[in-house]
Amino acid sequence: MSKCFAFGAIILVFCCHFSYFCICCVLVASEQFSGWNSSSVKSGRSPLQSLQENEQLEQSAVQATLQGRRELLEETCRTHTHKRRVLSPEDLRHLIVDDKHKLLYCYVPKVACTNWKRVLMVLTGDGHYREPLAIPANEAHIVGNLRSLSEYSTAEINQRLRTYLKFVFVREPFERLVSAYRNKFTRSYNTAFHKRYGTKIIQRHRADPQAEALEKGNDVSFEEFVYYLVDPQTQKEEPFNEHWERVHSLCHPCLIHYDVVGKYETLVQDSRYILKLAGAEEEVKFPAMSKSTRTTGDMTAKFFDNISPFYQKKLFNLYRMDFLLFNYSVPAYLKLR
Repeated sequence: MSKCFAFGAIILVFCCHFSYFCICCVLVASEQFSGWNSSSVKSGRSPLQSLQENEQLEQSAVQATLQGRRELLEETCRTHTHKRRVLSPEDLRHLIVDDKHKLLYCYVPKVACTNWKRVLMVLTGDGHYREPLAIPANEAHIVGNLRSLSEYSTAEINQRLRTYLKFVFVREPFERLVSAYRNKFTRSYNTAFHKRYGTKIIQRHRADPQAEALEKGNDVSFEEFVYYLVDPQTQKEEPFNEHWERVHSLCHPCLIHYDVVGKYETLVQDSRYILKLAGAEEEVKFPAMSKSTRTTGDMTAKFFDNISPFYQKKLFNLYRMDFLLFNYSVPAYLKLR
């Protein structure tokens, strides 16, 4: 730990202020402090500085809401997280970097991440992309089109975590889960998911499966999907797929201090606010959401009709931290007692 104090007041003040001294200290200590090139930081106000200045002034309703979310998240982390650990490059794989606008975005599948990736491709594309919705969805997810924080050196990672605006978008956990199920297991075109996961789910959790179902895996029921998720063997074999992995496992909000926690339920206003902080509101508009195929709360409730209280409780316990961290109420349709 003695090395940490030798690095200077900037690192010390930042880490102590956000209660991540040990984490930041280890990140920097693994490389020489001289590896941070301060000349790469652009002049002028960064989005993070804009956020901090705005919070010193009279707040708008949106600003007050976002600050309340952040404070609740930090308090919940203090209450429920007792062990600290060092962030690894794998932990940072979901953080997308926009060096031009000094943004770090942790993408969460099924929480408008395709559109946010499209927006960031416009912002980082040096004029190659102009309209988000003109970018095909599959192109937005191609590895290499956007840079991940895990690709940078330790010193560069530490500098960006300290000085960039870090944001994440979250969603009611079971709405997100049902949305993932509908997209990956009920759409005929998702044959890769049917083969990769559907066949395994049917083999393990269906009594007397037909040969065709075992081969194609294209008719997994939501009930079978739940059995798969709560089966202890599932995560012993491999991590959850990112589409149903918990947000706290994808984005590590108790290790990374997110400046803005946006919500799917207030997606448009939260996105507009972030782009305004970045000074990018004239460069790109966040795309309007299609409501025709969206998974709603009422729709989600119907999917739980056939789930027994025993498995409802197991599933809720699995996603409990996401409910707590992001202030989502226990769904009224659950029978947890």
